[in-house]
Amino acid sequence: MTSSHIAKKQDLPPTAWAVLGLLSFPGERTGYELKKWADSSLRFFYWSPAISQIYAELRRLEELGYAASARSGPEEARAKRRYTITEAGREALAGWAADTAEAGPPVLKHGLLLRIWLGHLSEPELLRAMVTDHLERTRGELAAVREAMAHAAGVPEWAFPALALRWSERQHLAELELGEALLADLAEAGNRAADRGAEAGRQAGGDAPTPG
Repeated sequence: MTSSHIAKKQDLPPTAWAVLGLLSFPGERTGYELKKWADSSLRFFYWSPAISQIYAELRRLEELGYAASARSGPEEARAKRRYTITEAGREALAGWAADTAEAGPPVLKHGLLLRIWLGHLSEPELLRAMVTDHLERTRGELAAVREAMAHAAGVPEWAFPALALRWSERQHLAELELGEALLADLAEAGNRAADRGAEAGRQAGGDAPTPG
């Protein structure tokens, strides 16, 4: 890899590498097709960039010589621009993928847990409803992961994406287990709060002055 490629690689954001990674599999794809693939793979373990981000990164990748595109011919009713990865792009992507120092630790931003953390400002019933809704959404995501796994099964070119999806399946199963445990924890916390309230009431009653 040339020094110019190394410098360019260091300047690219993760979104660019994700888009280039989508292009690294066999075939030519439009920006819309890349978005669909990101929605059925990347979002289960990383995130899915917006379509505007995808097109912005495709332009950047073309400028760097990492991707190339061509418009479809008159045989298609609507002209489409299809993108492919170049040899320079594949070389740079391989270098980035092998650089474990850039991977960094996983980042967890759990919106539900932030609200649980602020539970003293909420009602127990609302917190339990939030967790229940989260469990329902997670079950839906798990079903989508398994659908994506079924599409990838038996396709040699998708062997490693299938491994990532299998990890995502396990992660969603763990999230369901954690959510059920959180419901139990909330119930226990509610019982403790009720006991403290009853005890405080008894102590207040015992300390009340009596007629002398």
